[in-house]
This record gives sequence, structure tokens and C-alpha cells, in this order.
Amino acid sequence: MPKIDRVVVMVLLLASFLALLLAPTQMPNSYSWLQHTTSESGAQGIDGAWLARLGFLLFGLAVLGQTAVLHTIWPLPVQLLLGAFGVFMTAVAAFSTRPWLPTWPYDPVENWLHSFAASGMGFAFALGVGWRWWLRPGPAKRRMMDLVVMGTAVFIPLAMSFLPNWDGLLQRLMFATAYAWYALELLHPGRELESAA
Repeated sequence: MPKIDRVVVMVLLLASFLALLLAPTQMPNSYSWLQHTTSESGAQGIDGAWLARLGFLLFGLAVLGQTAVLHTIWPLPVQLLLGAFGVFMTAVAAFSTRPWLPTWPYDPVENWLHSFAASGMGFAFALGVGWRWWLRPGPAKRRMMDLVVMGTAVFIPLAMSFLPNWDGLLQRLMFATAYAWYALELLHPGRELESAA
């Protein structure tokens, strides 16, 4: 696994993280990062939405790159599921959700495509991390982290449906765990690396 490839993927991950972290600063005053989601910071017809969309695109490209970099380490089902996450994430960048402003015009087809891609992304991530947990050899701590991250990917979307005023915060916590998991996988993929080298 060439070091330069890992560096490129890490730069993409960090750039994506920063773009999504800063995206709320580009939003109108009616946007609240506690209440409104990252998708809404990239919503249709909103000035400044380009930054969130860039963050989604970079995240998708980073994960696709990571799938290629770790192809000798991640089992094929994990590659396929997390590769699908990368594809769905780039689709989330291409198709934006409706704005949070109730009177703002939007394209319902694009909104549906965004929702479809976001749902696919969530399922692909939870299943990919779950499969990684199932097949991972090595330390119990890493397997426990897989379970925590998978649980976060499953339960936070459920919590969002019960706590809509905290959607933005909850979703950002979920994204943060995903970024941390991908970064740890990239930097310390596990014992398999020694046998693959």
C-alpha cells in the first residue's frame, strides 16, 4: 500500500471534514447547525451551498480512493459496501435536498434522488462496517469500535426522527464517527496489513 496513496486519501478526508464543518458559516441566518442537517447546508437554491456539496463530493472520492488503497486488506463484501457508500455520497453531492425554508421553490425529483442516495449511503455504511467487524481479526478494541460506529449509524437516524430539533447536531455526531472510523482504518488497517505487505 504506497504511502502516497494513503496521504492523498487522508487529505481528501480532511478537506471534506473541513468543508462540512465550515458549511454552516455560508448559510442564511435562519439556518441552525443544531437543528438543520448537513444536507440542508447544501440545499437547492441556497447561496453558499457549494461548500457542503464540495464536502460531500470529497468524502465520496476519499472513500472510493480508500477502497482502492485497502483492496488487499478489506474483504470483498466490505469493499463493495463501502465503495457503494462512496458512490452514494457523490450522488448526494450531485442531487440536493429541498431547502428548510417552507416557501422556497425546489425540484421534487432532485429532492427524491437525494433522499434515495442518502438512505443508500446509510445502509451501505452500516452494513460495510458490520461486515468489517464480523471478519476482522485482531484486537478486541478495534472490533468494539466497529460495533460502536455501526450502532451510531443505525440509532442516530432513529433518534433524529424523535428529536427533530436536534437533527443537525445528531447527524454531525454520526458524520464525525464515520470520519474517525475511516481515518483509523486508513492509518492502522490492522494485522492484515503485515500479511499483505
